Amino acid sequence: MDQNPHYPNLLKPLDLGFTQLKNRVLMGSMHTGLEEEKGGYDKMAAYFAERAKGGVALMVTGGISPNFRGRLAPNSSQLSNRWQVKKHQIITDAVHKEGGKIALQILHGGRYSYHPLNCGPSAVKAPITPFTPKALSKRGIKTTIKHYIRCAKLAQKANYDGVEVMGSEGYLINQFICARTNHRTDEWGGEYENRIRFPIEIVKQMREAVGENFIIIYRLSMLDLVENGSTWEEVVQLAKSIEQAGATIINTGIGWHEARIPTITTSVPRAAYTWVTQKLKEHVSVPLITTNRINVPEVAEDILSRGDADMVSMARPFLADPHFVAKAAEGRSKDINICIGCNQACLDHVFKQQRATCLVNPRACYETELVASPATEVKNLAVVGAGPAGMAFALEASQRGHKVTLFEQSQELGGQFNIAKQIPGKEEFEGMLQYYIHQLEQSSVDIKLNTKADIESLSNGFDEVILASGVTPRIPKIDGIDHEKVLTYIDVIKHHKPVGKKVAVIGAGGIGFDVCEYLTHEGESNTLHRDNWLKEWGVDKEYKHRGGLLLKTEVDPSPRNVTMYQRKETKMGKGLGKTTGWIHRATLKHKKVKMVTGAQYERIDDFGLHVTVDGETQVKDYDNIILCTGQLSLRELQSDLEQKNIKVHLIGGADVAAELDAKRAIRQGTELALAI
Repeated sequence: MDQNPHYPNLLKPLDLGFTQLKNRVLMGSMHTGLEEEKGGYDKMAAYFAERAKGGVALMVTGGISPNFRGRLAPNSSQLSNRWQVKKHQIITDAVHKEGGKIALQILHGGRYSYHPLNCGPSAVKAPITPFTPKALSKRGIKTTIKHYIRCAKLAQKANYDGVEVMGSEGYLINQFICARTNHRTDEWGGEYENRIRFPIEIVKQMREAVGENFIIIYRLSMLDLVENGSTWEEVVQLAKSIEQAGATIINTGIGWHEARIPTITTSVPRAAYTWVTQKLKEHVSVPLITTNRINVPEVAEDILSRGDADMVSMARPFLADPHFVAKAAEGRSKDINICIGCNQACLDHVFKQQRATCLVNPRACYETELVASPATEVKNLAVVGAGPAGMAFALEASQRGHKVTLFEQSQELGGQFNIAKQIPGKEEFEGMLQYYIHQLEQSSVDIKLNTKADIESLSNGFDEVILASGVTPRIPKIDGIDHEKVLTYIDVIKHHKPVGKKVAVIGAGGIGFDVCEYLTHEGESNTLHRDNWLKEWGVDKEYKHRGGLLLKTEVDPSPRNVTMYQRKETKMGKGLGKTTGWIHRATLKHKKVKMVTGAQYERIDDFGLHVTVDGETQVKDYDNIILCTGQLSLRELQSDLEQKNIKVHLIGGADVAAELDAKRAIRQGTELALAI
């Protein structure tokens, strides 16, 4: 077979002996919440089929428990009975119809399970759940192994092409492996050989039960990133044992869920952890998959061409764009909708028991609901504002056949994206912006930059007007707010006004945290320099210490002394993302940002900021005071248009100006465009 001229290594088939994968791309496991929804299996069938159609070689489902006690939550999915097979066949039939392959992930939560019936090797409570697990008896361990095997056989009966045994991220198998959670003194604990008996028995007995012609992926924790985690020598020993037990492929797992080191969020450098997979390659002969923060085909191709791995796993990039592989094969990487690693609509949703989707692609997991169809009545539409909401609407509406004119008063597309992309650790927003710009340039949308829409231009032949005009900073009523020391976040990030060495930031929402990030970094952020980033977060690339942790971190000092204030007495950053808020707080802690809650702002004058905290009024002499105190919607055209009986729609910041919310903006724009 001829090599693909665009990405020859990425798109090269992988021969597994009894079957062949058509390229080197695995769609990694993601729980979507559809697993528990009524009618969810039909929706999952559409979701996976779309990605099979998009060219991915092999997909892995979200985690499915082998028994009740292993469920992550009381209502989570399990596969343990023959009657459940039929539901899963809906998925496998749909995937195979599109020429794809799919494996079921078997995941037992162990002490991470969020219910009182959870269990583990020992009664050691996890810091992320309120329930202390019951230590499994010897009989309970053997029964649990049987349940893994039963689950694999049922998956085979449901026509899955294989299973992935989840042995990493701190779930049950990982809990057996590590002494931090395995305090047993019997044959399932103590010495390392005893602690790894559990995963080895699972894979060995599973291979005997399913035969040779069935894919068994073992997800191996190659880097625990927790204290008293595995050593490198132990990781190698387990990998060799798992290969010998019968695994077809070994996948890379990075970090336990309780680890205090980021592994998949936006600020993690691309391909930050592929070095650990490469380190294992010389020790095993089965194919190795590498993972984490691989989101463009160029990075994936580079990983494979260097020989760091035999396959790459990308999970959330397939939420962002189900046709990632097909577009790469056609040399259309600019047309790939890029995953920015934000977690806002995927992981944050799942942890709040909501259905997962994607900030940049609201259709993800809504394939049967957000369906585009040609417009029955072609309309002439004006869109005011080319931020996230305006661009999303303009693209979707034009693709349906509407005539769309996009007005933007500045000289560039993107709106708030142009601010976000400048924040250290949010460089991925540039890629998302470039995707939108490229799509709009290829579209039929009439783009008018440097053009302020007015009532006259909008009254000229447009059937409906979409106001996506965004927001303006909210200025609080503080005596002296117009002092020359006072700047808004727009002044600082967009207009690059000079900022002194001693700074107060008023407001501790997402924008306040972003501004603090901006002010405490100098030059390129470590997100663009992997080895520096690993040192900053304490990751031991030499792997000399347990869990892959350095004994001390190396943090670049902040060029400024920054204090962040908020009126509320609640924890700073309470409104930040559920799975990423701790990262933002930790980053600012690294930079020694002082955080003050319960602040009452009295006035600002030549002496500085007069602020009352805990009943005591203080005068703080700051070079600058930066306002991050919320936003107001820009709707100045709405009433004039309505008086002329022109139908007006509000989307994005023009509709709700709470925090800057690209997820809501893009979804609103998409939904309106599909309905109009």
